[in-house]
Amino acid sequence: MNITLALGGGGAKGNAHIGVIRRLEKEGYKICSVAGTSFGGLVAIFYALGLTPDEIEEIFTSTDQGNLYTRDSNDGPSLLGFVGVRKLLDSVLGEKTFHDLKIPCAVTAVDAKTGREVVISEGRLSHGVLATIALPGIFPPLQMDEWELMDGGVLNPVPVSVARMLSPDLPIVAVVLNDPLDIPVRTYTIPVPSIFPKQITDRIHSLHVAQAFDIFMRAVDLNSRAVAHYRLQVDAPDVIVRPNVHHLDLLDKVVVKDVAMLGEIAVEKVLPELKKATSWSNRISKTIFGGRA
Repeated sequence: MNITLALGGGGAKGNAHIGVIRRLEKEGYKICSVAGTSFGGLVAIFYALGLTPDEIEEIFTSTDQGNLYTRDSNDGPSLLGFVGVRKLLDSVLGEKTFHDLKIPCAVTAVDAKTGREVVISEGRLSHGVLATIALPGIFPPLQMDEWELMDGGVLNPVPVSVARMLSPDLPIVAVVLNDPLDIPVRTYTIPVPSIFPKQITDRIHSLHVAQAFDIFMRAVDLNSRAVAHYRLQVDAPDVIVRPNVHHLDLLDKVVVKDVAMLGEIAVEKVLPELKKATSWSNRISKTIFGGRA
């Protein structure tokens, strides 16, 4: 039962991807390729490199979430930085490139200069991650050749089209982390390094810049929901998995194991659809009737 995955963006919600992959493997599905956007791109690259879901979960669990987004002189124009993220990528990916991957993988980004989607499937893996997770205005864009790359979720929150490019003949399982359009938008707070005492953290959160951050992040959230909704209608994956992560924000500190479990539960709910989508009769029907099962 061969499939390809499209892992959507969602920040901390993306830990649910770990559970999705783990449950798919337990059910006997072979993931032959994987595309990812934003946090989904990070998980996609780790998995394509040969790391198991348990190993990815351990890496994320041992990561200091409180200091992932501190800034230094290497960070460009942005509210937050990638000091902790770069340390994580250096320890796991090092100098590895897309040629080191065990299965085909691609991640998405957007060129801030031209407004075009950029599919990254070559070069250093760490550069692919830093490009696809660069939420505009919040994290620094990545300069790569003539491009100024930012988060792929701006144009393609769930990269079904890229998964189809990687494996045109396989059923596509799309993992969607965006909230549905009818769920109220949550408030956002600026992540503050854990070294600061509570009184300083509270003061930072009361500043005008923190309130502006909240409004901007709500706008990003709403835009991502809408783009994901309409693109899923057009790109039409075979199966959609929606982990119940709507109570989480993009930059929340989370218990990785608990969020991963939500991914496993979501797969349980769509097992009948998965079985139908991967059946020979369904695949033959799609071939004959041009995508209409």
